[in-house]
Amino acid sequence: MKLVWSPETASKAFIDTIKSYDNFKEFGVAELLSAMAAGWNAKLIVHACSTASSSVVTTIGLAVAARHTGGRHVCVLADERSKSEYVKVLQEAGVLTPAEIVVHEAEAAMATVVGVDFLVVDCKRRDFARVLRFVNVSDKGAILVCKNTWIRNFEKICYCALLPRGIRVVRSVSLPVGQGLSIIHVGSSNGGSSSSSDGSISKSKLSRWMRHIDERSGEEHVYRKLI
Repeated sequence: MKLVWSPETASKAFIDTIKSYDNFKEFGVAELLSAMAAGWNAKLIVHACSTASSSVVTTIGLAVAARHTGGRHVCVLADERSKSEYVKVLQEAGVLTPAEIVVHEAEAAMATVVGVDFLVVDCKRRDFARVLRFVNVSDKGAILVCKNTWIRNFEKICYCALLPRGIRVVRSVSLPVGQGLSIIHVGSSNGGSSSSSDGSISKSKLSRWMRHIDERSGEEHVYRKLI
């Protein structure tokens, strides 16, 4: 089973997100993330956010997407102080607090949300790399999004070094949206094994990860080369 894209649902979430934050001046990131999460029919949407006010519109967009997919929208924060500051920012902006808030350090927090379809992690978090390292993705694959990547020079980091062992990167791209947006599509968990003629699983072959950037589109591809 794999992620299936629905342009109709994506369009509806995109429009509804724009309508939901007419009073905000930040455009681009929230509606894009909302459309992506809804378009991929994400049933478990996780937002590892910072306490910054820039998280407000992203929260709105992901909440809209969750309504369209009938899924869960979970906010992950590092500690109680971060939670208090985040909730205060939302209240001041007149935004409803997410129904599910998980307060733990990265490893413990991600252990509570198993089967993630869509993850957004704010690189303003000091532990953003550990959030990626301990994410438990869905069997059908997932979309992993890092926002505010420019402050971390994220485009210079090899994605495979950040993700859990065994995760298969299908494609990735870095976009000049907001303060930098990196999107990683990881494949289903059963897509990497191969069988021999007698039905047994063949032994793993030696391989290494390769990274290629398309000079025209700017799209980045990460793939594994057998050696």
